[in-house]
Amino acid sequence: MAVTESVTGGTYGGARAAHEGILRRQSARESRARTYARALPIVPVRARGLTIEGADGRRYLDCLSGAGTLALGHNHPVVLEAIRKVLDSGAPLSVLDLATPVKDAFITELFRTLPPGLADRARVQFCGPAGTDAVEAAFKLVRAATGRTGILAFTGAYHGMTTGALAASGGAGDVRVARLPYPQDYRCPFGVGGPRGAELAARWTETVLDDPKSGVPLPAGMILEPVQGEGGVIPAPDDWLRRMRRLTADRSIPLIADEIQTGVGRTGAFWAVEHSGVTPDVMVLSKAIGGSLPLAVVVYRDDLDVWEPGAHAGTFRGNQLAMAAGTATLAHVRENALAERAGLLGARLLAQLRRLQDDFTCVGDVRGRGLMIGVELVDPEGEEPAGDAEEHTRKARAHGDGDVVAVARGAAVSGWEGDARPGPRPAAPELASAVQRACLERGLIVELGGRHAGVVRLLPPLTITDEQAAAVVDRLADAVAAVARDPAAHRAGPRRPEDRKEPDD
Repeated sequence: MAVTESVTGGTYGGARAAHEGILRRQSARESRARTYARALPIVPVRARGLTIEGADGRRYLDCLSGAGTLALGHNHPVVLEAIRKVLDSGAPLSVLDLATPVKDAFITELFRTLPPGLADRARVQFCGPAGTDAVEAAFKLVRAATGRTGILAFTGAYHGMTTGALAASGGAGDVRVARLPYPQDYRCPFGVGGPRGAELAARWTETVLDDPKSGVPLPAGMILEPVQGEGGVIPAPDDWLRRMRRLTADRSIPLIADEIQTGVGRTGAFWAVEHSGVTPDVMVLSKAIGGSLPLAVVVYRDDLDVWEPGAHAGTFRGNQLAMAAGTATLAHVRENALAERAGLLGARLLAQLRRLQDDFTCVGDVRGRGLMIGVELVDPEGEEPAGDAEEHTRKARAHGDGDVVAVARGAAVSGWEGDARPGPRPAAPELASAVQRACLERGLIVELGGRHAGVVRLLPPLTITDEQAAAVVDRLADAVAAVARDPAAHRAGPRRPEDRKEPDD
């Protein structure tokens, strides 16, 4: 395959040597905090849309999309044109928080997309360029506005890597955050799942808020993800989300929606809260809103705007290239109804991938919303769940709709009266890692997530074609089949470039 002379030296052997050398130098010089680079030993040199080409000449279908950052895929023409226009204009590239035509256009387009009830009375705070800083700003904002300090968050949450954001995430340690159950079907914290499990989760939240002996004072705010991403691709039930909105509104608790990964059409609506008709008080936004470049903002109701000048600032909050790329992305998604297409295509992909549950006992659950999809791998040798699995599967599919997960052998099924709920098999992170490696061998890039890193995650760009989507399903299914046939053959080998043998030529 053709690759650039400067990278490859003009031959396949030269390309492979350049590839290995770059990986080896990365391992020797970069921090041990590397994450994606450990599981994905590739060296991207070119990319367009869904496709990445590596320094070794291999091509991959990228269903990681910069962890959801690339709503339009790599190097979309409208994004490149917007960036070139700013560069060619001679405009300043970084302007702190000064007003510019580029910023004005971005805010105008952003407000055009906001949920009804928020856009008409919204304020926007530009933060440092990472989503975690927007989360920090949101916490500071609601604390200042309410005079209270505590935050309500949910099990399985992920809100960023700074101290305050980590405190509200699922892996937190000693924190000032009250943890509440997030409803899910497959691994329901109450062992029930379905609407009943969501009702119990909501009731627990209400009790914590109203019980004077719960140990949780009235908080400054509640933060939630409409679909938990790092938590394992778990969509919040719409009724439960509406219940959280009522509970918080009735108690004057600002509701913060973390739409960093779910926003800009990813789930089949422009903002994921729109599925439930909920209007939050605060939204934290990043990733796709920058059109592939770093940008993060907080959008909130105007009555919460109690900031003192400089109360939350950041040197790079005036990134003009990101604002231009973001404006182009937001407008392209809106004008081309890409959110609606993501909903339709995502439903089709879910239906196709759920067939894996019938064929492989190591596939415990397939779930998601729009083009945010997770396939959970389980231990096929784990404890057999109670009840007849085939009968539970039949009933789940007969009972459920597009948002109710129907699971096959060994899976958790709920939502109908009179049946005992079988328990899920144990998570299998080793199998998930093996599937990720097998996918990479087949030219497919996927991410892992979930409570035990046992969920294979798909985050393709909204521009993925029907043909590309079929190829993604085929490659993932083939990878699962290969791992199911021979798990030992896909165990992790040496990952560090220094552990690899040099090519003969």
